[in-house]
Formats: sequence, C-alpha cells, structure tokens
Amino acid sequence: MGSLTRREMLASLGALAAAETPPSRAALRPPNIVLILADDMGVGDLGCYGQKLLKTPHIDGLAAEGTRFTDAYAGAMVCAPSRCTLMTGYHLGHATVRDNWEEYPEGQHPLAERDVTAAAVLKKAGYATGLCGKWGLGGPDSRSAPNRAGFDFFYGYNCQRHAHRYFTDYLWRNTERIPIPQSAKRRVYSQDLIADAGLRFIEENRSGPFFLFCAWTLPHGPYEINNVPSVEAYKNSGWPDAEKVYATMVDRLDADVGRVLAQLRKLGLEDNTLVLFASDNGPGGGPANNARFGSQAGLREVKGSLREGGIRVPLIARWPGRVPAGRTSGFQTAFWDFLPTVADLAGTSAPKGIDGISVLPALLGKPQTPHEYLYWERRTANRLTQAVRQGDWKGYRESEDGPVELYDLKTDRGESNNVAAAHPETVARITRIMQSARVDVTPPKQDPRIWDKYREDNKRLDALFAQ
Repeated sequence: MGSLTRREMLASLGALAAAETPPSRAALRPPNIVLILADDMGVGDLGCYGQKLLKTPHIDGLAAEGTRFTDAYAGAMVCAPSRCTLMTGYHLGHATVRDNWEEYPEGQHPLAERDVTAAAVLKKAGYATGLCGKWGLGGPDSRSAPNRAGFDFFYGYNCQRHAHRYFTDYLWRNTERIPIPQSAKRRVYSQDLIADAGLRFIEENRSGPFFLFCAWTLPHGPYEINNVPSVEAYKNSGWPDAEKVYATMVDRLDADVGRVLAQLRKLGLEDNTLVLFASDNGPGGGPANNARFGSQAGLREVKGSLREGGIRVPLIARWPGRVPAGRTSGFQTAFWDFLPTVADLAGTSAPKGIDGISVLPALLGKPQTPHEYLYWERRTANRLTQAVRQGDWKGYRESEDGPVELYDLKTDRGESNNVAAAHPETVARITRIMQSARVDVTPPKQDPRIWDKYREDNKRLDALFAQ
C-alpha cells in the first residue's frame, strides 16, 4: 500500500474517531509516537498481566485505554541486540549486533553503514526525534552514536555498562559529556534527569509530529540499596533488600510513565499520540527470578535465554480513538516490526530487505497477515543457540548440531513438554528455517581493558559518595 493511501487511511480514521466534532488539523497529521522501553522487566511484573504485589497503576491504565498484546517478543535475549532489531528492522539472523558486544573505552558495537534506524526514517518524514535514556548501539565517537543514527536530541547514557549506575557523575547530552554534581549529602538520581528531559522534548516539539524514545534503565540491576533514592515504601515488608529495591524501581518506572501521560494530556496531545510500552527482554536475575513477584509469569527461564521467559515481553499500545481500548490481542509480533510500523504511520517507506512487517492493522484492531515465522539466535565463540516461533509451535536447540526441541505454546507456554518425537514434519520444517534464516557473523574481539575500566569507574563513584 503506497504512502498516499496510508495517509488517506489515517485521515479517515481520525475523522471517524472525531465524528461528533469537526476534524482538526492535528487529527489529519501523522501521529506523534512515544515508545517507552523498560529494561529487564518481565511480563509478570505488571498488574495488567497478573501481578499482585508490585503496583503499576499508570501502565495498567495504558492497557485499559488501549490494547495489550500477549504474544509480543523482544528482539533478543539481552539489551544491545534487542535494541538493534528494534531500531533497524532486522531479526537476529541478519542483525548487525547479535549480543552484548562491548567497546573500549565506552559504548557497545556500532551499527553497520547499511543500517537505517527507525529514528532516521521518521526524521526524513518530518518528525522531530528524541532519545532519553540508554543507547547501547555505538560509542560517543562511533558512526552510530545517537545524533548520527537519526536522533535530533539525545540525553542519557551512551553505554550500557555506565547505565548500571543510577547515581553517576556524568550523562551525555547530544555529543557533550555533561557533569552531574554528586556527593554523599546530595545524590542526583539519573532517571529523574532523563524523565525530565523527555518531558521537555515533548513540550518543545508539541507542534509535532515527534518521536520520543524513552529508553529508560529501570528496573535493571544491580539491586542494591544505594542504587535507589529510598526504599521507605517497603521498609515494613519483611522482604530482603534486593526485593525492596526491585519494587522501588518498578514504582518509579510506573510513576514516570504517569508523568509522560500527564504531559501529553496537559499539552492537548493525547488524542494524536501513539504510546507504546514494552521491555527490552525478559526479567533479569536476582529478585525478578523468584517466586514472590512472579516476573516470569510462568514462562521458562529469564534474560539471557531464548526460552520464552527470556524473549517474551509486555507490549501495550494506546492511541485514543484508533487503537481499540480494553482489548487483548494474541497477534505475534517482535521488535523488528517497529520500524516498518512507524514508517507506515508516518506515510513513508521502510528500508528494503528488512525482516519486519508493518503491524499497523493489528494495532488498529484490524485483520493482519501474520509472520511466516519469528527467529532468534545467540552466537558465542563456541555455540549457536536458535529459536523459532511459527504459529503455536516453538522450536529450540542449544547448539547448531544439537536436537531441535518442539513445544506447543498454545497448551504449554512454560515449554515443559518436548513433543518433537511426535511431530517430525514440524521439526524438519523448523530445522530448515533455522538453517536458512540467518547469515553467519564473527563476534568482534573484546578489548581486555573494558572490564578493568568498568571496575575503576565503579571505584571512582563509590569513593565520591563516601565523601
């Protein structure tokens, strides 16, 4: 479908949604897009997905006012490759970044010259583009630092190693390293600064259209008392400190979602803004990997795994009058669909040859042609682990020459009953996909100084707060 036809469709939707009032100019322009990406949050951490102890009223409100997806997937099992698929539209068989490949002195492995990001596509279509939070796809001087990858504005952490410190002595604003005055008596919480920057971006670009990527680090660990401002709300819970910290992080994440939504309402932007909420992979270890919170929601394993618990994530979409409210969808989508979908929304074209598809019909509650399959892998020096979802079938193998396990996710979402022996034709089909859906890559060599510097940086910050 051409871009003109898509614009006409969106205009018609806007007119229908405002049938009782005259259509405004805002209703006819492409929507603003706000993507809020949590870091290491499990499906089971949210009340709208069944959580009972952790409180997420603002995110639950998004689900009540929009559509909640039950079969949505991250791009990968860990941070950097997941964000690569999100930004470029390639799945892990074709993505440039396929694991957390660290760079020295700061940052992660950059995107390739061929990679066109969702931000670049939207910028070319006339959007103001902003990133507030964690990048992790190319160091400050690399070819894919945020301002070279399509973002007009960047504020936050360039490097995911650095992002493990919520109390830090610097953040990046575009290409400038900004000092953050800190002391034991006055600690400045980075998430507060990052959320504030996002609110300012919305206000400064209210005339739209704009794309804001809230790539927040919450609730990623470490889960230590000194990594949050306070655990006062849980002092009488009787929980271990790590669980108090995790609950506090979820509280603060949800509160900042509320702040973003309030800003959109205040500025009259709510009705022409698509808000998406997701997580970059399954829950991390520590307090998320226990029975109290149930972050895994009955799924097998956690972050770092290609089992369902490592890659299935929450996805909520709200766009008043366009995305159906109070709806639950089982449509199967993954991060590489983001780029073609927002290109569709903007009335422009996605780069040719990518793996994602526009899921705009599914967002709007319309019939949608599904993927032929979804594919993931994890390549280490000694092993290639692969996973495929095709319909209700999930194929998984630990190594390239190992047996393919098969699970019926319709009846076995916890991947507990391997039925490969009973379905040889399905196993053969998924094996062929595992062989054909990828181009091999050689992981880059890691500079041995990386982790020495990481430890030195942590010692510097620890000493700062001890003063």
